[in-house]
Amino acid sequence: MKVPEAVECLADSGYQGIAGLHTGTRTPVKKPKGGELSIEQKAANKALASERVVIEHIIRHLKIFRIVSERYRNRRRRFMLRMNLIAGLYNYAIEH
Repeated sequence: MKVPEAVECLADSGYQGIAGLHTGTRTPVKKPKGGELSIEQKAANKALASERVVIEHIIRHLKIFRIVSERYRNRRRRFMLRMNLIAGLYNYAIEH
């Protein structure tokens, strides 16, 4: 599945290679071996982490339903319906 270029992808340092495949990807800067990051690089990594933490918390809540953390064993054609229902429940819980 190809991600549209207009979509911004916030990834962790494990996805360093994805930046070559998708131009809208932001990953943290890795510390070089035997070196240190500059103050600007550390600040950029911290800003990226503060944006990603919101998404990571949503993923954690979805994993509680076990639909994304385990193998899905039901009919595949209903997977997106169930994912949308769970996401809707989560959004409803946030609003109230």
